[in-house]
Amino acid sequence: MGGLHRGHRQLIRAARGVGGRVLVSVFVNPAQFAAGEDFTTYPKHPDGDAQQASAAGADAVWFPAVEHIYGDAGDANPERGPTTSGPQPEPSLIQTLCGPWRPGHFEGVLMVMERLLERVQPAVVVMGEKDWQQLTVLRQCLPAFYEQRCRLLPVPVVREEGGLPCSSRNCRLSPAQRRQAALVPQALRAAAAAVHAGERRATVLEQLVRGRLKAAGLEVDYAQLVHPLTLQPCPRLDGVALLGVAVHVGPARLLDHSFLLARKPIIAIDGPAGTGKSTVTRLLAARLGLLHLDTGAMYRAVAWLMLESRQPIRSGGALQQLLETMELRLAWGDHGQQVIRINGVDVSDAIRLPRVTATVPRVAALPEVRQVLTRQQRMFGRQGGLVSEGRDMGTAVFPQAELKVYLTATAAERARRRAADMTQRGQAPPPLATLEAQITERDHLDCTRTEAPLRPAEDGVVVATDGISVEQVVDKLEDLFRQRVSHDAWPAGRH
Repeated sequence: MGGLHRGHRQLIRAARGVGGRVLVSVFVNPAQFAAGEDFTTYPKHPDGDAQQASAAGADAVWFPAVEHIYGDAGDANPERGPTTSGPQPEPSLIQTLCGPWRPGHFEGVLMVMERLLERVQPAVVVMGEKDWQQLTVLRQCLPAFYEQRCRLLPVPVVREEGGLPCSSRNCRLSPAQRRQAALVPQALRAAAAAVHAGERRATVLEQLVRGRLKAAGLEVDYAQLVHPLTLQPCPRLDGVALLGVAVHVGPARLLDHSFLLARKPIIAIDGPAGTGKSTVTRLLAARLGLLHLDTGAMYRAVAWLMLESRQPIRSGGALQQLLETMELRLAWGDHGQQVIRINGVDVSDAIRLPRVTATVPRVAALPEVRQVLTRQQRMFGRQGGLVSEGRDMGTAVFPQAELKVYLTATAAERARRRAADMTQRGQAPPPLATLEAQITERDHLDCTRTEAPLRPAEDGVVVATDGISVEQVVDKLEDLFRQRVSHDAWPAGRH
């Protein structure tokens, strides 16, 4: 909305890094200001904004008038905005944080963004993560754009030297007020320290922040712990949550937030055989700096052990003894690859042999095997920091995962991929019809087993991989992750 600063320049540089032409729109949108808010005094410096945008790498800057955006409806009363309606925010997304304090605000945001996107037809929209609620509302309430026509690229919050988030309204603060405003990020850091010390109760964390700010003389609208995706209150911090704050300092209302982590993030990726789970998981883990937990390899290792021990593939005392004496260890190599050892033997390559592949479905259907391996997988997940793939990760092993994905593809497509993978490994693949029949049988076994049958998690996201590249699937999953965990909370490539 103008008053460009370091944060805006970072958005423009990020857009320039994507490639293509970069357009910056500058428009103080009357539709998102309620009565009594600072529409008339909002900072407006078009000449300076144009210079800053150009210096940061913009190809063009657009300063539309109200009538350009809203037509006659806005022209009638430019200070109040249009009387026409637009897309409506999901009610649950505006029940918390700024929603109750700014009636009509998010309706105005959606209205102006819909018009902007229709006129510009961008390939990529670059926006900052500072106003997380606004970003979430746009993502979820304009799906025709952000899921089908363009990609939304979020950029981390840019802060001033004292920690205050860059904002156009900061220029209206006196030096004393700026020092006072810098207490907001300090209070959020205190809440993060409390979490590190073991505090998990939302009421305690919220009151800690609210008390510090009120003691400093700040007027606090809210300090609220919410789920980053649903924006619903979190009574207790379990994994990752957002602690949002809004305060009044002098003439300005300022926002800030902090992502609080009780543990490192977890991504659970499920789906039938041949959907590319292992490849996608490995690439996504490397991109986000998370560890790749290949649980399918654990089942393959048990299948290998049963074959080597000539153990019948059935439940019973012999299987229980085998599992009780088995020592299964996972490690990660220098390049992030998973190394699996069973009873001291490195079986990372042996578990990919066709005879093991053919045996795994029956082994994985044994309740005793699933129970033992599920316990081990949960132990790996206690500290988080994983991308885990399998067939019951989101439903049975990590139901608390920040992101649960179910990858799927047609049986014919998966047969084709299996044949290509076998050929690459130097193995002679059977006919595609045979592979397709094997995959269909495996699907039936996985979906009908009594212990943790294969199915999408209720709150999971189904992603079809037919006709799209592995890189596109990874991009999609990264976008889904960033809807739940910000760059500030978990920078890309972090370990």
